[in-house]
Amino acid sequence: MRKPNDITMKEAIEKLLNVYRLKGRYDETSVVAFWPELMGKAVANRTTQIYVSQKKLFVRLESSVVKNELLMVRAGIIQKINEKAGTEVITEIVFL
Repeated sequence: MRKPNDITMKEAIEKLLNVYRLKGRYDETSVVAFWPELMGKAVANRTTQIYVSQKKLFVRLESSVVKNELLMVRAGIIQKINEKAGTEVITEIVFL
């Protein structure tokens, strides 16, 4: 039986991240982690480096063809990433 002041594990982790001001960094790390799932195997295999800095996602690709394709759908990718994260984590994508 739950006591009145009991909280779930999810709530406890969210509270911990907020108290230590790690929520933003956690969200940025999760974007990097689910990039292959979000973009698919073809794009993930051609991605050599990915990192987030100041709400900008930097993606280094080894294929110029894939880079040009992703440049055309940049806004859609940003929207997908933020929907998956549940908050606005990324405002801009830079393809290197």
